[in-house]
Amino acid sequence: MSSNNPVVAVLIGRNHYRRMLSSAAWEKLRGFASVIEHAGDEPATHAEMLKLLLEADACLTSWGVAALDDEVLQAAPRLRMMAHMGSSVKRFVTDAVWARGMRVTSAAPALAEDVAITTLGLIITGMKHIWPLGQHVRTGGWRESAYWPSREIRHKNVGVVGASRVGRRLIRFLQPFQVHILLYDPYISDEQASSMGVEKVELAELLKRADILTLHAPATSETRHLITGEGLALLKDDALIVNTARGDLIDERALVSELSKGRFFAFLDVTDPEPPALDSPLRCLPNVVVVPHLAGCIEDCTHLGDMAVEELRRFFADEPALYELTPQILAHMS
Repeated sequence: MSSNNPVVAVLIGRNHYRRMLSSAAWEKLRGFASVIEHAGDEPATHAEMLKLLLEADACLTSWGVAALDDEVLQAAPRLRMMAHMGSSVKRFVTDAVWARGMRVTSAAPALAEDVAITTLGLIITGMKHIWPLGQHVRTGGWRESAYWPSREIRHKNVGVVGASRVGRRLIRFLQPFQVHILLYDPYISDEQASSMGVEKVELAELLKRADILTLHAPATSETRHLITGEGLALLKDDALIVNTARGDLIDERALVSELSKGRFFAFLDVTDPEPPALDSPLRCLPNVVVVPHLAGCIEDCTHLGDMAVEELRRFFADEPALYELTPQILAHMS
């Protein structure tokens, strides 16, 4: 390896190269760094990282890679930077990383765009009742009455819980649809809410007024079961719930109880636990659709790789990061 270039270890596994790293990203990376490629098909394990990071100055990680714990860092004396191709890095970063003073970046802004797009799609699909009406037609039904339980989002109240990166992007995406957006986020001021074009309200008011409830808060000790049984009881009978954030934001037992009454419809990209038990009512109730945590990118995540490689370039060029994480920021993330 050239002694003039920093060394970057790519730890994601060859099965994930195509969906995570474009040819342009590889070319860019090799333009400023010597690259160590993990030879395995799947993300590097703890034992594999002990060998791969011996000479590395930085590493490129994503879902499934082992954590950078104290033992790994002891085997990686030169490691100074981690660029993560994903959102939260909580399960990959340990106290040893911060103790060394390492720099950590995440491609969360790029991933947030995907989740917000999926959420908008689920909101439109849910309000039009595409799923239940599709099932109705499949069993022989059609237009048996003048009124159809199919609605537009125009002029509806959309309750957004959490002005996270996803929440803010969704707010932006919703603006052209002539909706009224209610926001619950205790960390956002009235002035900030006004600048986003939303009405800041308390959670109970949001739940009472919302035609659509969409969740975008992180999973922390403060937000666990943020949506309780009492809160769900406040929802309108024909409301729509969309959860593309974290399953434990909702008290799932209470959610099942309310869904069993047939009062509203839910699209759940996340559950608690995940996946739901085989005998969970969430798998069979007619007014809920559970999908396997796919709101983010699945087939093509190369925009995450593009961002992570740019973060590495910036780091070695002594330029400011696009999205650097600190222990303080991480404390408020899932």
